Amino acid sequence: MQTATTVLLGLLVVTALAYAAFWAMTLTKNRQWAWPTPYQALVGFITDFLDTLGVGSFAVTTALYRPLKVVEDHLIPGTLNVGHALPTIVQALFFIAAIQVGSLTLWLLIAASVMGAWLGAGIVSRLPKAAVRQGMACALLAAAVLLILGMVGAMPIGGTALELTGVRLVVACVCNIIFGALMTIGVGAYAPIMVMVSLLGMDPKAAFPIMMGSCAFLMPAASWQFIKNERYSVRAALGLTALGVPGVIIAATLVKELDVSTLKWLVLAVVLYTALIMLASPAEISEPKESE
Repeated sequence: MQTATTVLLGLLVVTALAYAAFWAMTLTKNRQWAWPTPYQALVGFITDFLDTLGVGSFAVTTALYRPLKVVEDHLIPGTLNVGHALPTIVQALFFIAAIQVGSLTLWLLIAASVMGAWLGAGIVSRLPKAAVRQGMACALLAAAVLLILGMVGAMPIGGTALELTGVRLVVACVCNIIFGALMTIGVGAYAPIMVMVSLLGMDPKAAFPIMMGSCAFLMPAASWQFIKNERYSVRAALGLTALGVPGVIIAATLVKELDVSTLKWLVLAVVLYTALIMLASPAEISEPKESE
């Protein structure tokens, strides 16, 4: 298992370097480099800090973008995947090294999520703006439901297993394909994976390397499509990455105990408000406050 873990960590480093090089070359070729605003960078720090603690980043980022119209609605899914990719890889390096999960289980679930993301991004990056907005609103409502279930103790508590076999492993792979595809419209995979892991009888702590490892590989795969089709905000994505990585490192190394229960209720209120506003928005997409 240790050898498989070492190989996986090595692949994460290679993925991070390859993704960073591809993104940087694309920005240079298209002359798209642009400094993020202080607010865009701050959003990166806050959301990836919370992401490392298991709160999730997609719904929170959307909620922080939407009121100020920092990013056009149809560009939010791409911005989330492109900007949070490198911080998520850093998360995965921490948790895969710290929590040992069955090698076959971890590898297959990661592969399944990447497959789903690749297929999903190709579709989402070409969807009409209004369809993306409605999808984002539904994603936020789904995230709110999962947050409520977790806060009232209605989530399954799980078992003690650190690997899956047979039918349970097949079911998990199918679910991760779906979760990977949903990531491309802004549905964060952390909460769904945590629920799935618990329902299948695994130790809840196994969810962390699984969900972070899955997202660490699927987000660069999905981002390739968004970057290629220019369906993301360059400035906002750079802001997420610039302070998102430090946010992850601080949360993973310095925060040992933090009561996030009150924080989750605040996040829930903001997420619900944002979802309802997006559903009530007119068909036209308003221009963002910051230039892209």
